[in-house]
Amino acid sequence: MRMLSAAAVVVLLTAPAYAQTPNINLIPELTSRSPEEKEADAIKDKAYKDSLRKIPDAKASSDPWGTVRSTDTPKTAAAPKKNKTGSNSQ
Repeated sequence: MRMLSAAAVVVLLTAPAYAQTPNINLIPELTSRSPEEKEADAIKDKAYKDSLRKIPDAKASSDPWGTVRSTDTPKTAAAPKKNKTGSNSQ
């Protein structure tokens, strides 16, 4: 019974690791395309490029705090030196 449960644990732990291995096809299919398929691809590419041209250019960033912030970095004032506390010198 212990061997069966140990085998089950090993299988359950290796299954997720096996699922992460890439599926690589070492022999890709080499099919030639017909002229009609090439023409259909050209039409699709042209339509895609035309649709990209219709997208408007990005405008200025929409920063709601842009007018609140100053462009200059504030200069920090030097902190005054503090006297030591606990000294009884007078």
